[in-house]
Amino acid sequence: MQNSKVKEQKYQNNSTEVEDFLECEKSFSGHGEGFVAEYFNSGFSLSHDTYNGISSASDGKIYYILCSISRDEGGKMYSFDPSKKEISLLGDLTEICGESNLKSVPQGKSHVPFMEYDGKLFFSTHVGYYELVDGMDMIGTPEGYQPYPGGHILSYDPETNKFTDYGIPVKNEGVLTMGMDLQRGIIYGITWPTGYFFRYDVKKREVKNFGTISRGGENGKGDQFRVLCRVIAINPNDGNAYFSVSEGDIYKCGLNSDKLELVGEGLLKKDYFGQYDPSAAGHMAYNWRQIFWHEAGQKFYGVHGNSGYLFSYDPVKNDVELLERLTSVPSRKSGMFDQFSYGYLGFALGKDNKTIFYLTGAPIYENGKRVLGKNKTGKGEAKGLEHLHLVTYDLNSGKYSDHGPVFFENGNYPTYVNSIAVGSDHSIYFLGRVSNEEINMTDLICIRNPLGN
Repeated sequence: MQNSKVKEQKYQNNSTEVEDFLECEKSFSGHGEGFVAEYFNSGFSLSHDTYNGISSASDGKIYYILCSISRDEGGKMYSFDPSKKEISLLGDLTEICGESNLKSVPQGKSHVPFMEYDGKLFFSTHVGYYELVDGMDMIGTPEGYQPYPGGHILSYDPETNKFTDYGIPVKNEGVLTMGMDLQRGIIYGITWPTGYFFRYDVKKREVKNFGTISRGGENGKGDQFRVLCRVIAINPNDGNAYFSVSEGDIYKCGLNSDKLELVGEGLLKKDYFGQYDPSAAGHMAYNWRQIFWHEAGQKFYGVHGNSGYLFSYDPVKNDVELLERLTSVPSRKSGMFDQFSYGYLGFALGKDNKTIFYLTGAPIYENGKRVLGKNKTGKGEAKGLEHLHLVTYDLNSGKYSDHGPVFFENGNYPTYVNSIAVGSDHSIYFLGRVSNEEINMTDLICIRNPLGN
């Protein structure tokens, strides 16, 4: 483990650049003044976009993954101590998995949050090196390399600084999605690109593969293509795990189930979410984008990525209720979807157990006109640049608030933000692209909590 004091990013405060940044939003009222973000340099020049891979742990530290799309170097796991402003490099994902000498495609990514169970942080690994085939990202195998072995289930013990490898649940497939029943020590996952659903018992170290969940998954061609769910929802009361599919159906996997159960046919197929062809790429169709269990309400709260609609899902009544559109004020007024083709993953419940924090986009305007991006894309990407806003929603009162844009002192702003963690210091942490004259990389970013404690 390598410790280092944070290399603080120093910017020359250029008020003109900040004013230019905010000029496009002057015509929009109803949101806050915004945030000046603090950027922490982890020292990984190859870092690439991270989805979900950040969490606030019970020891007060922020744990996160910086991904890599290199064919030679894996992603890196770090911790950040807010009290000391100290970053620790905990390990390289490929080395942790014992594959550094295999000459195989490395463990480049982790796209799941850290799940704290039995004093350890559980997570999983994913492939980062792709080849573009017909406009789609596919697992690549360069000449002279072994194929990608498959994603691993791992844990990290903060007390001993040791990792434990629980193996590869599905050979040659990355672990795209992972949820964990923290009462019973059961992990559920979805693999990429084919979309196998598995259940893993940590105590017994036993895995059950339920097969594919949605035709050919993101490996499918033509009418066999289906985008895969990015978050598995766990009901802690009974241990049932839920996931969505492109058609808007909701499936359940029980603790001792031998097969997956369709419990909500078309429950997520809402006109308000938009109109989608489930076999077309470049959107999440009727899948939920992000979701969490709310103990007080005894239901799940999720967001549909493309439309930004907040909804609740009651597993007892098997009912989905739409609540509010959580996109930014500029997005709401423009009436257009955000630029990220899958929608945003930076959606989490705060420490008060009533406030939802959501990092979402806002359109950029030049000379009074909205800057447009691509009309269509065949993968999850930003169709064009947009600003980043923090939105909150109070589950008790139903109050929606757009707290304004996030920018750096030099007027630049974070992009490709698909992660969030509410720290024990009540700050908001996330991972995003940081660009200036010297760097173009993904790293740890922090903003103040507009609601205080």
